[in-house]
Amino acid sequence: MHNFKELIVWQKARMLVKEIYLIVNSFPEEEKYGIISQIKRASISIPANIAEGAGRNTDKDFSRFLDIATGSSFELETLIILSLNLEFIDDSIYLRIIEYIEEIQKMLFSLKTRIQGKS
Repeated sequence: MHNFKELIVWQKARMLVKEIYLIVNSFPEEEKYGIISQIKRASISIPANIAEGAGRNTDKDFSRFLDIATGSSFELETLIILSLNLEFIDDSIYLRIIEYIEEIQKMLFSLKTRIQGKS
């Protein structure tokens, strides 16, 4: 079992959720149950799955939850790209968030590699 609160990737993913919530406040109101909801769910899924996996008894289980968190990060990345295409965000916000997501993806990959090396 791992202490998820000590994992830097979990801390960064948690901060990403805050950024996402601030950004979607400027989206059109009619997207409340569309892309806004989807973006929020995908962003929350990243730290939530890291935490859930860390609480599992085996590294194999933890690794599986890291895969789910990684999948959610790619879903979020796609939704941010779509938000740019739909002109809900500008280039500067897009670049900042994509950079943040890519950093988290690399950290998830690295953590999974370390965990699998222990097994």
